[in-house]
Amino acid sequence: MTSFILRRAGMGALLVFLVLTLIFSAIRLIPGDPVELLLSSGNTSADPATVARMREQLGLNGSLPMQYWNFLTGILTGDLGQSIRTGDAVADSIAQRLPRTLELVIFATVISMAVGIPLGAWAAAKGGFVDSVATVLTSLGVALPVYVLGTLLILVFSLTLGWFPAGGFTTWQQNPGRHFQLLILPAIALSLGFTAIIARMTRSAVLETMDQDWVRTATAFGHTPLKVFRRHVLRNSMTPVTTVIGLGFGTLLGSTVLAERVFNYPGLSSLLVESVSNRDYAVVQGIVIIIALLFILINIVVDVIYGLLDPRVRH
Repeated sequence: MTSFILRRAGMGALLVFLVLTLIFSAIRLIPGDPVELLLSSGNTSADPATVARMREQLGLNGSLPMQYWNFLTGILTGDLGQSIRTGDAVADSIAQRLPRTLELVIFATVISMAVGIPLGAWAAAKGGFVDSVATVLTSLGVALPVYVLGTLLILVFSLTLGWFPAGGFTTWQQNPGRHFQLLILPAIALSLGFTAIIARMTRSAVLETMDQDWVRTATAFGHTPLKVFRRHVLRNSMTPVTTVIGLGFGTLLGSTVLAERVFNYPGLSSLLVESVSNRDYAVVQGIVIIIALLFILINIVVDVIYGLLDPRVRH
């Protein structure tokens, strides 16, 4: 198991290096001067002095090898540069917003697992009408966009029933109760599609496992159907489901932008949209780097869990 973890960690480190190289190259391979593109407005060119100062601030002066070295060392030391608009450190801005988005994604993932796994397992075990209803619900969940569901949730539970606030953010320290209330609706809106995916994967995995020889053997030994399902079917069906959950968690990091915009939730995705609108290159680059690193880390963790659940994967 140790060698398996080391192999996955090595592959992850190589992937991190490739992703950082791609991000570094992207801004430097576009046609024209990226600083002039950032500062120009319409047909008006940027002032040469301003361009020179911005190039210095973004570290675009010097040879490409030196820029690349400064880029990597800055990331290793936690220096992601400074915002063009505010002058604040990018790392500080991300550190303020990232926990909010992670909290939202974790809450949405918990909801998806708590609903999706039992729903998929129940549909596979019961079949018939229950399976048909579950299939319709999961298809609807996949098809319904986040912004449509978010708008409906606000209309019903905020404006009509008045059970939850329509949007905004309050820190846990200021008001724990309101903080939790403001988190519920965006988490539900974000989790619906993920719940449907988990339910469909669980259903498929359970149906496949139920046809295995060891399940028929356990049934022939006289074990109760519930015991066979819990110990032999459901447990052995969790390997592909775990993979989907891990990859889906990483995907949700990039999908929160719609939920955050609809519910006016000041997370990392909202900061990314604002930075793109303001052409704040340093902040955009920093956020892309953090999201990429988190996605790679999540994939490594999923691979390790996969190896723990199924010893065959280690070899």
